[in-house]
Amino acid sequence: MSIEAKLAELGLSLPEPAAPVAAYVPVVIAGGLAHVSGQVSIVDGKLLKGRLGEDLSLEQGVHGAQACGLMILAQLKAALGSLDRVERIVKLGAFVNSAADFTDQPKVANGASELMVAVFGEAGKHARSAVGVPSLPLGVAVEVDAIVAVRPA
Repeated sequence: MSIEAKLAELGLSLPEPAAPVAAYVPVVIAGGLAHVSGQVSIVDGKLLKGRLGEDLSLEQGVHGAQACGLMILAQLKAALGSLDRVERIVKLGAFVNSAADFTDQPKVANGASELMVAVFGEAGKHARSAVGVPSLPLGVAVEVDAIVAVRPA
C-alpha cells in the first residue's frame, strides 16, 4: 500500500507545506538522509499557541505534535516527490513550550511519534528527544524536526 493510500485509510490529509519564516530551507537531503527543519504546531490552519501546563492541556499538546508530524510529511512529500521514497524515520526532536513544572513532554511528543508508526509501520519507529523550553518561535506550543532515511529517486 502506498503511503498516500495509508494516510487516506487513516483519515488524514497533508496540509500545504508551510513556507520558512526565516533564513533556512524546509528540507535538506544529504547522504541519503532528509533533514527536516522544525515544523510548528498549526492546527486547522491556525498556529496553536500557548504553554503546556499553563494555558494548554496535554491533549492539546498531543494534537499539536501530531500536526507538526503531518507538516513534516508534507515537507517531505514536497522535497521528495513521493512519500514512498521514505525508507525510515530515523529521529524526531520535539520541543514543547512548557511551564516550569510541566514534565509530560514525552507524552506530547507521542503525537508525532505515534503518527509516524501509524503511517510507516516498523519503518516509522525512531529515536527521539522531547524537551521542554520556555518559549518557541511565534509563541507556538510545539515544534518537531526530523531526520529521515530516503531511497534514491
